[in-house]
Amino acid sequence: MTAKNAFYAQSGGVTAVINASACGVIETARQHPEQIANVYAGRNGIIGALTEDLIDTSQESDAAIAALRYTPSGAFGSCRYKLKSLEANKREYERLIEIFKAHDIGYFFYNGGGDSADTCYKVSQLSETLGYPVQAIHVPKTVDNDLPITDNCPGFGSVAKYIATSALEASFDVRSMAKTSTKVFVLEVMGRHAGWIAAAGGLIEDHGMPVLVLFPEIEFDQEQFIAKVKAMVDSHGFCTIVVSEGAKYPDGRFLAEQGTRDAFGHAQLGGAAPVVANLVKEALGYKFHWAVADYLQRAARHLASKADVEQAYATGRAAVEMAIAGESSIMPTIERVSSDPYQWQVGKAPLSEVANVEKFMPRDFITDDGFGITAACKSYLLPLIQGEDYPPFENGLPRYVTLKNAPVAKKLDVFEI
Repeated sequence: MTAKNAFYAQSGGVTAVINASACGVIETARQHPEQIANVYAGRNGIIGALTEDLIDTSQESDAAIAALRYTPSGAFGSCRYKLKSLEANKREYERLIEIFKAHDIGYFFYNGGGDSADTCYKVSQLSETLGYPVQAIHVPKTVDNDLPITDNCPGFGSVAKYIATSALEASFDVRSMAKTSTKVFVLEVMGRHAGWIAAAGGLIEDHGMPVLVLFPEIEFDQEQFIAKVKAMVDSHGFCTIVVSEGAKYPDGRFLAEQGTRDAFGHAQLGGAAPVVANLVKEALGYKFHWAVADYLQRAARHLASKADVEQAYATGRAAVEMAIAGESSIMPTIERVSSDPYQWQVGKAPLSEVANVEKFMPRDFITDDGFGITAACKSYLLPLIQGEDYPPFENGLPRYVTLKNAPVAKKLDVFEI
């Protein structure tokens, strides 16, 4: 069988370890030249495929590709661009087939979250519908940890470690100042519909820190919340609050909703922390500070979880191995074998069961009052933040790699998206 080229792209919000998956894909592909001739990366995700803006990864040295394992963000650029159905936008799908044919691409690896899984599934269907064979494998990635079937998502463990660490360190700060100054610290974290990241902040409870967590899965009850804050400050002198950006009022409105929409049509969020802090100020008069973790939480490669790095690489490697074994329309998954000691293995899930499905926090992971995490949740979370995998440092700063990202020569006419 003649070797085919592979197309790899990164999609959605990037993470501290998505490049580790890219490393896994490219290094493994290079080990199988009889099946995969070259890996072309899409510049800025699927947009790079549509516009024929491809990157020739063969121009990168083995050392540069290896350095992706400890470099944050998306080395080839990412995007928020969701393909519509074949019926709604046949033009874009026909363009993809043109690109794949022109560049002899037989493998499609799309590295992202739920919307990316949907795109990958549509490409696999497209392959059958339009009669051009492409083996489409989705490589899981999302800090939100909301992909179904897989025990956890690469990218989440490192965010969880960063948030738990930041909440702990900030709590030490507030505790030292609470007598005469700040009594409440509010940390806003990512998580539109699922509270996995916010839950990680609850881990500091076992370090003696009074903490309240506001989840998207639990309706925000202002009266109960204020009462809990007062009780904690009365008892401990201070309180830390970790609020998910997706926390909602009983009528379904986000605390942080801005009234605008992102590229996927989702409500644009940002500002839950000041809303919560001001509610506390107005009700109780406490001095407060608030912070929004924002990009810091998903870019913090210097504090990545070793388990997360290993899983990100492993799913990238498995995607290639599955593809050359003839698999398509699937996603490598993480299967937990045991929590103590932590053991896991790579499994797989059909994309038909992954696309457009979100995994939420189980109710038994959240305390009865809705403001904390249970022992079961801690048992789930703690293995995912274990281990350190520091990048190399130079002159006091992490030494990350920037690739050459040499373009592949274009063969087709310009395409407007």
